[in-house]
Amino acid sequence: PKGRYKIMKNHMPRVGTLGLDMMLRTCTIQVNLDYANEADMAQKFRVGLALQPLATALFANSPFTENKPNGYQSFRSHIWSDTDPHRTGMLPFVFDEDFGYQRYAEYMLDVPMYFIFRDGKYIDAAGLSFRDFLDGNLSVLPGEKPTLSDWNDHLSTAFPEVRLKSFLEMRGADGGPWNRICALPAFWVGLLYDQTALDAAWDRVKGWSMEEREELRNAVPALGLDTPIPNGEKLNDLAAEILEISSAGLTARNRLNVSGDNESGFLDPLREVVAKGKSPAAQLLDRYHGEWNGDVSKIYDEMSF
Repeated sequence: PKGRYKIMKNHMPRVGTLGLDMMLRTCTIQVNLDYANEADMAQKFRVGLALQPLATALFANSPFTENKPNGYQSFRSHIWSDTDPHRTGMLPFVFDEDFGYQRYAEYMLDVPMYFIFRDGKYIDAAGLSFRDFLDGNLSVLPGEKPTLSDWNDHLSTAFPEVRLKSFLEMRGADGGPWNRICALPAFWVGLLYDQTALDAAWDRVKGWSMEEREELRNAVPALGLDTPIPNGEKLNDLAAEILEISSAGLTARNRLNVSGDNESGFLDPLREVVAKGKSPAAQLLDRYHGEWNGDVSKIYDEMSF
């Protein structure tokens, strides 16, 4: 909505250098996934956060800015690293043993507010405290306490790599063509909707320290699938393992189409990426430096869909 957009546009340059780039020239595809209970949510949240850099690398597709290479494979992901540190990132507390709904609620109470919606209008509350709002001490609405709708609006103003609402929102992937749009939910559903697959994915990443997870997330926008992972391999090696786990999860779901095929076929575009060892962005850069002869406009001829 126009009022909400205006408030965020005015505030973002105060808290990061790339907030307006995020709002005006990035494109992502997000997947919303269910959880059964608090424990299920916590395990899926941890796996989703730990593997979000892998999703970023597999779907990296933003290597150009202003008609030339920008030094990144996912410039969109890099932009989020300098948008607003209070409401973005890898959320270290999710990996604490006692993590649950209450801890996420406490996090959201500490995220500065953006706005309040009243009588069809957005009221600027940028930087104010939702805790003060709960106490009726919000300067822009003195004496008034929030509604559940206000809380739901506030939940939508945090932008971590995985976001919790009444579902889990995976936020790491760049936009792309239709086959990768289909591959993204298949990737996450295979990992998170089968308990054997979920446990296997967690076993693969649970030994990483928070520092290692942060290093991975910070390096991925530039290095893509060449990013080193904690065991000394590259992210592309991990991608092959995780795709096998996801495929097994989809096979176990046994959701078939009219031809009798299960959903694992939707992972084929990602299998091709891993076989080449190059993200979609790296493949675009090869074309730019090769047959495109430095003419990025060729992207409209070859990649439109």
